[in-house]
Amino acid sequence: MPKAKQAKKTETTQEWRRFYGDGKSHNVPEKFPDPPPWRMFRDIEKMTEEQKEEIATRWDDVQKLADLPENARAKKKGENFRICTIANKDGTEESAPEWKEVIDGVNAALYLRRPLLVTGNPGTGKTSLAYAIAHELKLGTVLTWSITARSSLEDGLYRYDAIARLQDAQLKKEKSIGEYIQLGSVGTAFLPSKLPRVLLIDEIDKSDINLPNDLLHLFEDGAFEISELVRQVKDTYIGTISKAVKVRTQDPGIKASIYEGRVQCAEFPIVIMTSNGEREFPPAFLRRCLRVTMPKPNASALKTIVKAHFEDDPEKDKFENAETEINELIEKFLLKDNCATDQLLNTIDLLIKHVSSKTDKEALKELLWKSLSNTAEL
Repeated sequence: MPKAKQAKKTETTQEWRRFYGDGKSHNVPEKFPDPPPWRMFRDIEKMTEEQKEEIATRWDDVQKLADLPENARAKKKGENFRICTIANKDGTEESAPEWKEVIDGVNAALYLRRPLLVTGNPGTGKTSLAYAIAHELKLGTVLTWSITARSSLEDGLYRYDAIARLQDAQLKKEKSIGEYIQLGSVGTAFLPSKLPRVLLIDEIDKSDINLPNDLLHLFEDGAFEISELVRQVKDTYIGTISKAVKVRTQDPGIKASIYEGRVQCAEFPIVIMTSNGEREFPPAFLRRCLRVTMPKPNASALKTIVKAHFEDDPEKDKFENAETEINELIEKFLLKDNCATDQLLNTIDLLIKHVSSKTDKEALKELLWKSLSNTAEL
C-alpha cells in the first residue's frame, strides 16, 4: 500500500526585517539583534556606571534633537520616503521586485554591521533613504558628511583648533584641551551608543582616490584615536591628568567623554554611502560593504511619492482636484531621460498651485525638465 502522505508542517516565521520603507515609525526593540561574533565591538554592560549613564543621557538628548523645529525638514525627508509596493491577492502589500534588493540590503547591513554603498541616478532617493531609516527606526538625527575632492578622513572624524588653544595660552586662559576639539559627523557616529546612529556619507565617488581605503580600518575596527588626546595621556611629565576628556560632538549642545584618547563604538553605525556611479572603488573597500542600486521610480512609485509630499500641504485640495493632470504629468515625466524626482515635484507644485495658462504650463515643463546630463540645454 502506498504510504500515507505526511501532513505539511506549519511553522510560524518571525519577520526579520526592521526597515520597510513605508514611512511609518515602527516599534523598535530596546536592543537590536546581536551582530556576528567578528563584528562585536564594545559592550556597554561592561562599562562603568558613570559611562553607562552618560551614554543613556546622550541618547535621550539625540532623540530630542530630532523633534526640534530646526530639524523638521530633515524629519520630513524620512517621513516622505516611499518604496514602490505591489498588492497581493489577500489584500496585503509587499515591496516591488525592483525595490526588494534595497530593503533587504538595508536590513542585512543592520544585522551584519556593515556599511551600505547605494548607487543610482540623481534624484532616485539615495540620500532620502538614510533619513527614512532614522525615522522608521527612531534613531534620532542623521549625521551627514558631504564629500568633496578635498575631503579627508580626519575631516570626518574630528577637528582640533590649535590656533585658538595657542591664543588662549598667550592670554593665560586655562581651558581643558577638550574645548578645542569637536568630533565630526563620522567621529560622532562611532561614539558608544544605545542603538546605532545613522551616518550618511554623501557622494563618496567625488572623494580623493585614497579616502575609500582610509575608511577601511575604521569600518573594520569601529574605532579611531584622537592623537592630541593620546599624546596628552602619554606625556607623564605634565603631571597627573584625567583620562576622560569632554569634547563637543556634531550634535549641537551635546558633549561626550573620551577616555585615553580613543573612540570605539558599541553599536556599529548604519552607514549609508551614496554614489552616482561616476567611479570605481577598490576591491578591498567593496568587500567590506553591501551594495545596492536604487531603481528608477515607475508610475506607481511616483504617484506614491507625490501623495506623500503633498498630503500635508496647506493647499492640499488643489492637488486632490487635479489628480488627472498630475497623473498625466507623471506619465510624460517618465518619458524624459536623466531627470530627478524633485524636478517632477517642483513642476507639480508650481503648475497646480500657481499656473493656469496651458501655454505657460508647457513652457515651464520644458524649463523644469531639462536633462541633468545634457549641458547643451542649459
